[in-house]
Amino acid sequence: MLIRGISKRASVITKMISQLNQMFLFPPIHGKPSTTCTPSFASLTVRCFRCSGPAHNPKLSHIEPTQTPISVTGNRISRVARTEAQVAFFDYLHCTRGFPFTDAEHISKNSPNFLQSLLSKVDTDQDVSRALSKFFRYHPVNEFEPFLESLGLAPHEFQSLLPRDLMFLVDDDVLLENFHLLCDYGIPRSKIGKMYKDATAIFRYEHGVMAMKLRAYEDLGLSRSTVIKLVSCCPSLLVGGVNDKFVGVLEKLKGLGFGSDWIGRYLSYKSAYKWNRMLDTMSFLTEVGYNETQMGVLFKMNPALLLEGSGKRIYILVCRLLKLGLKMNQVYALFLKNPQALSEKFAKNLWKAVYFLFEIGMDTAVIANIVTAHMQLLGLHTLKGPRTVWQSLEVDRYTLRQIIQEDPLKLISLASKNTKAVEQTTSRNPNRLLEKTTFLLSIGYTENSDEMAKALKKFRGRGDQLQERFDCLVRAGLDCNDVSSMIKQAPSALNQTKDVLERKIDCLRNCLGYPLESIVAFPSYLCYDMDRIIQRLSMYVWLRKRGAAKPMLSLSTLLACSDTRFVRYFVHVDPEGPAMWESLKTSLPSN
Repeated sequence: MLIRGISKRASVITKMISQLNQMFLFPPIHGKPSTTCTPSFASLTVRCFRCSGPAHNPKLSHIEPTQTPISVTGNRISRVARTEAQVAFFDYLHCTRGFPFTDAEHISKNSPNFLQSLLSKVDTDQDVSRALSKFFRYHPVNEFEPFLESLGLAPHEFQSLLPRDLMFLVDDDVLLENFHLLCDYGIPRSKIGKMYKDATAIFRYEHGVMAMKLRAYEDLGLSRSTVIKLVSCCPSLLVGGVNDKFVGVLEKLKGLGFGSDWIGRYLSYKSAYKWNRMLDTMSFLTEVGYNETQMGVLFKMNPALLLEGSGKRIYILVCRLLKLGLKMNQVYALFLKNPQALSEKFAKNLWKAVYFLFEIGMDTAVIANIVTAHMQLLGLHTLKGPRTVWQSLEVDRYTLRQIIQEDPLKLISLASKNTKAVEQTTSRNPNRLLEKTTFLLSIGYTENSDEMAKALKKFRGRGDQLQERFDCLVRAGLDCNDVSSMIKQAPSALNQTKDVLERKIDCLRNCLGYPLESIVAFPSYLCYDMDRIIQRLSMYVWLRKRGAAKPMLSLSTLLACSDTRFVRYFVHVDPEGPAMWESLKTSLPSN
């Protein structure tokens, strides 16, 4: 009614609109503006004003946000302009809208698409900061857009998640409370976006509910770090009560000898987890004859068997092997001998080889025998198609089948795509090279990589010897994955006999009193000769008993320094130190 009574003169109308914009377009920070339509920032190109009360226009009350996809379609924006835009946006969020400093900083620095769209609305050749400050004065933004983008979601992912009746984050205090609780718990902000997308309901919890649910998983014996990764990867665990299927998986793993936090080390943000399928997988293995010890060894050697695809791969592999006519005890033996058989590339190569043999007309029983005898070899090499092979050899299918039946290793030498690998395999001692390659694959090296080629030169000994030394460290109490990491850092550790490794571990525990896990941080400990280890550790123990040395110094401090430095800091610190040092060097037996 006010506008209708105003004179028609353009100057008066312009002045009135400007005044109304100042009064109603920017409500106080702590107020809760009531608005029925939420015009998207991207759709606002002219000044507008709206009343602070509910809109009664039926056309407006049903309008949905017309969000245009935020994409880089304009001219390239300079780094300076982008930085100025971040500062201006931070200032708007923190100073004008009253966002906490941390929230304003994170949103302004982690919403590049939104900033790009902002910059497309102003003249970037001028003072960007000033232009954006003026823009914000007349165009309030939908704060949910940069907020969700800063949490790791792409614009196309959060369009359907934008609330229809809100523009300002402060109006959704329940969302903000749950968001801040997750941040304070330790969950990275960049992972919260996935949680919001996959389990939006958890952000509607009343005060105290989210904290209670997180504590419930800690009460299962999980550490906070494991709970953080668990709920970040699988936010549906926070929906409803404690997930009974997950509890079942945890209890099964404990029964197999795994600690509560074992599962947390292998969770991936890129995977989806179905706990009921994991339970079915473990039940399936029990039904086909695996006992707890065998199953524990299987999962310890290859955690992906259970966690990648939630156990689906094991069904596929077992069923295919059974279809070839293998017995269950043979399948079990193959699993233990080839723990990497369930890796994606190994399995793909294996079944391509089986397909090759079927294509040339080989009997199922013969194929089963070849798979049983040469599974490692079949899984290591990617083969050409059968038609390509028999045409290049200028033989028919029958002749090729006869060649392979007489010597199954011909399958690799004739059909492998990697001729270099074939030359290595067929030269010198192919079985020894194969065993060593199989061992390296089992500890995480990539097939036919430069890293693998270097490792083959560094590791000395047969594959079974390397495996024996590796198992020696695992049986001593180290985690299998820790040992794999240690060996990659210090390959020469496995170039020693099992007896030498056992002596060094015994010296660490009984002479120095250090926990076994201390060599995980310094695996080179295993590479030093016994004379150096015994002499230096004995000298340090002697000093420690006399109160002349700090307790529990790192192994690297004791062993990695030069002889001159060791004498200066660990011998001359005590008046009787030099005499003790000479005594140790002459009395202790040499390795």
